[in-house]
Amino acid sequence: MTFVPVNAIRSSRDIRPPGDRDRTGQTVGSGRLPSWFKVKIRQGPDYQDIRRIMDTMKLHTICEEARCPNVWECWNNRTATFLILGEICTRRCHYCAVTTGRPSELDREEPVRVAQAVQALGLRHAVITSVNRDELDDGGASMFVETIRQIRRLSPTCAVEVLIPDFEGNEAALASVVAEKPDILNHNIETVRRLFPSIRPQGKYDRSITLLDRAKRMGARTKSGLIVGMGETVEEVREVLHDLRGVGCEILTLGQYLQPTKQHLPVTRFYHPDEFAAFKAEGLALGFHHVESGPLVRSSYHAEQQVSPHQ
Repeated sequence: MTFVPVNAIRSSRDIRPPGDRDRTGQTVGSGRLPSWFKVKIRQGPDYQDIRRIMDTMKLHTICEEARCPNVWECWNNRTATFLILGEICTRRCHYCAVTTGRPSELDREEPVRVAQAVQALGLRHAVITSVNRDELDDGGASMFVETIRQIRRLSPTCAVEVLIPDFEGNEAALASVVAEKPDILNHNIETVRRLFPSIRPQGKYDRSITLLDRAKRMGARTKSGLIVGMGETVEEVREVLHDLRGVGCEILTLGQYLQPTKQHLPVTRFYHPDEFAAFKAEGLALGFHHVESGPLVRSSYHAEQQVSPHQ
């Protein structure tokens, strides 16, 4: 087993923070990351099994498309987040590594293949996310619906979590997904209100908050995620936590932004692990039932531990 810095990993290449100093005094403009950004490189049998199944069934994972630093840990624990609706997104968020462009035709057999992969992997908790498909009338909601149904047909005891886009505020599209009763409905807020127009130009802060509010009122158990280090203040982060709790959001993930390529938004600063611990304490004090907070936390990190409302 090898420990390497995140910016030495092929899937997180070209991480180049700005010329600033983090709390350790490091000049991060040199391309070096703080000492706590190290991950285990371990391609065990479970990792290889997931790789084989994904390739064979022609499926995508957000783990790969978004260059997640936790791919080795999660895949070795037989956890992967399926990316449906193709791998090309109709939006261009300035922090995201997923390819932007004109999507291909919908693959109507994709939900069945996802369900077959879930069954083959013997998953107890499946996470389904997607690119944005703004050219579709329902934003791709019907594909989420069919994927949930197919997973439950083949793996009825598997918990299903969906990480959905905002469907451009289409309430009927949201309602169709909630009607399938996913165990967790996740929609990531990603950043603070002030930065939304510049970082997520095709999204709207209030639209995302409204989606979470509607989903909660429809009976869903809701979750959201935030990434820091893109220019926000600590007080602005706290405001987001209050806004999320104000609409009944129960589960929170909070992690450090890492610049995926030179063309993406630079990192403004690295938060110390102690700061993430403080955010977790604040979140729990606000009433979140579960908070994952740490430098390498992403929205599906330890997702299987978040199903029980008592955890």
